[in-house]
Amino acid sequence: GQQQRSWCLPFSPMAHLSPPISQAAFAHLALAFRCDMFTLQQRVQVEKQARDAAEENIQEELGQCRAALERLGPSCANVGCKEMLEQLQHNLAVLSAAVERATSAAEKLGAVHQEARMSRAAEVMVQHVENLKRHHMREHAELEEMKRLIQQNSHNRQLAETQGEA
Repeated sequence: GQQQRSWCLPFSPMAHLSPPISQAAFAHLALAFRCDMFTLQQRVQVEKQARDAAEENIQEELGQCRAALERLGPSCANVGCKEMLEQLQHNLAVLSAAVERATSAAEKLGAVHQEARMSRAAEVMVQHVENLKRHHMREHAELEEMKRLIQQNSHNRQLAETQGEA
């Protein structure tokens, strides 16, 4: 069945996260991605086998119902019985089509859930990168300010030395 990934983070949008929370979420997400990649092929195979087995079981049951209705056909003598048999055959065809639609819808739903998980994961990554950029810009601004102060101090010292010599 569908498994919830541990990295399905419950927050969205992510803009309100502080850098340490964003960094922790990113580290958690990175580890979850590594774990998922390690087991992905095995999980895909298990899910495919489970889906195929369920579809085979449903088709087997539908086939047995069709066969039973066909065996019942010759023993129906009156018109009401034959009409009921035809109605049951029609219902069985409708049920078979509904099963196919449900299978297709389940696959689409699974794909949409995966897309939502990936979208949330991408939000975590983007927020982490934005936090890193802000941190880098802050450090760069501090470094530039320090350079300016050092140059100013150096200039003031040179000015004082020249004034002292004069």
